[in-house]
Amino acid sequence: MEIDEEMRRQTVVSLAAVGLFLASLIGIGVVFDGSGGLPSNGALALVGALAGFVLLMAVIGVFLVRRKDDESDD
Repeated sequence: MEIDEEMRRQTVVSLAAVGLFLASLIGIGVVFDGSGGLPSNGALALVGALAGFVLLMAVIGVFLVRRKDDESDD
């Protein structure tokens, strides 16, 4: 199965977003010292990171679909 350019672009962008999410989880663990349990501020940061990831993936999806539609119109 050959992977076309559009699929490769979608994969790279999605992997970059997942990498950013994982980096934010690690950052939250380091900043709030998650080894002994997460304080309430850390839990809020974790929920915020998760919500931000969901919104980021939605924005990326819309952007990629619109870009694909624009390219097909040309």
